[in-house]
Amino acid sequence: MQFSSYKTFEWIIVDNNSIDNSKELLTHKFPFIKWVDMNYNAGFARANNAGIQAAEGDVFLLLNPDTIIINDCIKNCVDVFGNDDKAIGCSVQLMNVDSAPQITGNYFMKGGLNQLLPLPYLGKFFRNIAFVFNSKKTNVLSASARQMVDWINGAFLMVKRSVIEKAGLLDEDFFLYAEEAEWCWRLGKFGELVVYGDLNIIHLQGEVINAEAKTSDKGYFDLYSKKGLQLMVSNLLRIRKQYGIGWYLFNLIIYIAEIPVFFVFNFLDNILHLKNPFENWQLIKNFSKNVFTLITLTPLMFKNKNFFFKMM
Repeated sequence: MQFSSYKTFEWIIVDNNSIDNSKELLTHKFPFIKWVDMNYNAGFARANNAGIQAAEGDVFLLLNPDTIIINDCIKNCVDVFGNDDKAIGCSVQLMNVDSAPQITGNYFMKGGLNQLLPLPYLGKFFRNIAFVFNSKKTNVLSASARQMVDWINGAFLMVKRSVIEKAGLLDEDFFLYAEEAEWCWRLGKFGELVVYGDLNIIHLQGEVINAEAKTSDKGYFDLYSKKGLQLMVSNLLRIRKQYGIGWYLFNLIIYIAEIPVFFVFNFLDNILHLKNPFENWQLIKNFSKNVFTLITLTPLMFKNKNFFFKMM
């Protein structure tokens, strides 16, 4: 370990059914590690809940494996967080390998309407409306020394035990994506969520999940693959839980409306640019298939009973 402070922490690795010899290698080299086997791909929420339940401390850090600790960041964050009486959850500024800032802290938009922005055509329409009405930004690219936010990226999320006992664990209906937003919504009822922008960590962002989903998109604009389907399902699940059935239906209707809009506008756009009018037919087909899956899941969303929405 690069920093001696590692000796003061309890290290727990939760294994979502890896098929290599990583357990043997890591526990042999670092015998202080506590290893938790899920024995299936449990996703983000269930795996982190298992780690929290196995931990003994008063402060928990959810840390992605695709992160690189620099400048003794974990210890420094623990020290600052421990002296911040108003904060119940926190993060540090995530960075790319080239030191460019990554979005770490975010703000809620009523009804989760910002989830519609990745739509190919209607998303641009909603973005222009937001500009006209001077809507607030939904995220912070580079945080100040202490930036209050509504929710935090789950790659590095530190939370106090005392607030988890009040707000509950992560919602295990989620497989991947949006679970930290829903959790922060519940956590935020008991105190402030902050990003300490003067502390940094490198986040490699989505390498494993992109390989599995066969996509190169490292953000949240892929609506055409298995990753895109998981994004859409998880985002609507979060909207259902946080804002209710009405906003869920509104967002679903916009997804449905995007299908003919996508086809017609893309067809005309390709003709105007002297391209094959059906050049993006496969993307339209994949998007339509994902929307149809959303429709079939709607009765389960309405019931709001426990169900594992795993699409990958």
